[in-house]
Amino acid sequence: MQFAPKLDQLEKRFEEFTQQMADPAIISDADQYRKITKAQSELSEVVAKYREWKKVADSLAQARPMLQDSDPDMRAMAEMEVAELEPQMTQIEEDLKVLLLPKDPNDDRNCVLELRAGTGGDEATLFVGEIFRMYSRYAETQGWKMEVTSASESAVGGMKEIICLVSGTKVFRKLKYESGVHRVQRVPVTEQQGRVHTSAITVAVLPEADEVEVKIEAKDIRIDTFCSSGPGGQSVNTTYSAVRITHLPTGLGVSCQDEKSQIKNRAKAERVLRSRLYELELEKQQAALGAERRSMVGTGDRSEKIRTYNFPQNRVSDHRIGLTLHQLDFVMEGKMDAIFDALITHYQGEKLKQQAEKGPVT
Repeated sequence: MQFAPKLDQLEKRFEEFTQQMADPAIISDADQYRKITKAQSELSEVVAKYREWKKVADSLAQARPMLQDSDPDMRAMAEMEVAELEPQMTQIEEDLKVLLLPKDPNDDRNCVLELRAGTGGDEATLFVGEIFRMYSRYAETQGWKMEVTSASESAVGGMKEIICLVSGTKVFRKLKYESGVHRVQRVPVTEQQGRVHTSAITVAVLPEADEVEVKIEAKDIRIDTFCSSGPGGQSVNTTYSAVRITHLPTGLGVSCQDEKSQIKNRAKAERVLRSRLYELELEKQQAALGAERRSMVGTGDRSEKIRTYNFPQNRVSDHRIGLTLHQLDFVMEGKMDAIFDALITHYQGEKLKQQAEKGPVT
């Protein structure tokens, strides 16, 4: 296998990290121990797959000479074993190619999820609420935590806008392909003649930035407090617990009124603001990259129509990868693995093509 030397190096590093995790001096240093644990964890999947490859390779090395055995029964057994092991070897090597692709540094991050009604009036606001419920159901299956920072209701019980923080394992890796325009086709509840209408909402998924990456200076922000408007009880609506933070250099503004505590609302608002500033920096970096690199990392352009939800036909279609599922009712209940897995597989394939054009992994 052409990239065995690289895998040998990764396995050696993995074993070194494992040994260090048992060192009392490192165990007593919480920050150092956390860094080493994370580094070891990041290598665990590729090392486990490489060890699986070595085991299959060893079995094949023992079985192939038996194909020349004078005993016909032994030859038959060897043929069966080789026929079983060779496809396994091929699949493992394909898996290793994917695991060795350059990682998106944001994949392990939490994210900010923003949904906004677009064209379609009241129907669009109703769809925002339904899509938020869909993501919430999916988050439950993943053990993720969703914290609403701000929400704006419509007169018909929908949501004009809702912003939340999503935290958990590999949140951004799963949700990052959701940025874009989501279109819904159905007969609105207000439609008297049974005609199908088309409405749209926008979804934005921003990787959450650490404080050390985006430092917000006190002199660069203005903080305003106001009374929360919306559900939450008398104490929420009569105290100045809601917070609006304006970043003066960029003009970005973030509000949070979900908590009764002004301190908690400010902390949440700062997390959202930090993520938006981080996204601005990422956009600057991508603008400086060549077309080839941009095609690999993707632009995450929210103006792009990415998916259609057709209720009369119980159909959901992802236009980027040509995926159509006649299981919209399941998808709206948060059963989104088929969509997410297909998107991840597609974009991994694109990266593999790019890698092949650049040359073999070394």
